[in-house]
Amino acid sequence: MTERLGHKQTAAMFTLMVLGREVPNPELKELVGFTLTGKERTQLNDGGYVASEKSGRTFVHELTDRGWAWCEKELGAKTPPPPRPQSTLCSVLYLVLGGFDDFRRKRNLHLADVFGTTTPAPAEPVEDLETRIRVAYRELVREPRGWVGLVDLRPKLGAPAAEVDAVLKELSRAGKIHLVPEDNRKALTAADHEAAIRIGGEDNHFLSYEAL
Repeated sequence: MTERLGHKQTAAMFTLMVLGREVPNPELKELVGFTLTGKERTQLNDGGYVASEKSGRTFVHELTDRGWAWCEKELGAKTPPPPRPQSTLCSVLYLVLGGFDDFRRKRNLHLADVFGTTTPAPAEPVEDLETRIRVAYRELVREPRGWVGLVDLRPKLGAPAAEVDAVLKELSRAGKIHLVPEDNRKALTAADHEAAIRIGGEDNHFLSYEAL
């Protein structure tokens, strides 16, 4: 069973899921009639579901890997009722989402495969670059699921940074890899900063494959 979130938080999570990218509060307001602020935002941030970053005078939000996983579990949770306050439309919507989840599972799709389509497709076929990322990771890693620095990985790929970033973000959303920042910021070099990938308002410097 997934952690139960409030009505507004659930709506925000599903909105970010469908858009599949960073979304500023003004756009949320325009699309769904509310912004993600205050306690609703901080709880989602603290729970690791949503990454929020201050941009000028507003916040920008994006689902984290854990947020995508929560959405997948929530869609498939047919026993728990929708969050309160409930309405007939809300209950029907959950039935529709449950039917969509059955469709997704039968075709072995992740939510990011369906909704994470806003990232521009790389010019190079994803399969080729994804394979090269996996091969380079194997060459560099020292233990199963170990961490490899992007500063060491990128030179082995021979592809533009934007194309590599697009594939890494898709792999991350699909749960195939994990990306984390360097804890000791003082240890970062200029090359580390340049090689980092920015997701959810945070620079990430290390990669680990969930399984090879």
